[in-house]
Amino acid sequence: MIRIAHAALSFIHFHPEWAFGVMFAVSFSESFAFLSFAVPGTTIIIAAGMLIPSGILPVWPALIGAILGATLGDSISYWLGRHFGPALMTWWPFSRHPELFIKGRRFFERYGRASVFVGRFFGPFRAVVPLTAGILKMPQGPFLIANVASAVIWAPVLLFGGWFATTVVG
Repeated sequence: MIRIAHAALSFIHFHPEWAFGVMFAVSFSESFAFLSFAVPGTTIIIAAGMLIPSGILPVWPALIGAILGATLGDSISYWLGRHFGPALMTWWPFSRHPELFIKGRRFFERYGRASVFVGRFFGPFRAVVPLTAGILKMPQGPFLIANVASAVIWAPVLLFGGWFATTVVG
């Protein structure tokens, strides 16, 4: 995973014109149920934010890409859950780690619709809750509102967290 993060940051550093696309892909991967376990998206987004103060990473393309990628990743996970239901539990990673879905379901049952918003901020639940929401047939309207609202907060928190770490702490 460290290699993936290093490669992504290296690419961003030398190709800042790809900021939108890279941040979109990274946040999509971090939010999509079947990729989130293989891509260190949070680390990459925070580290990318550290490139903002020096002017290497343009803020707006990176921020918009991260928000849209996160929104789409959750939306597709939700759609898959809604259309394929419990059959998804036979797919990787759930076939090898059924506890992921069990924990996601408990989280969803405990917090209801708010779990989609809250889950975005907790790594283990970030990609599982939207899938669970779809499987449990959460209405699309409330899902979309929670999904977009959480992405609009989550992406800047991570990017500007890296920026803050560089300018204030570093």
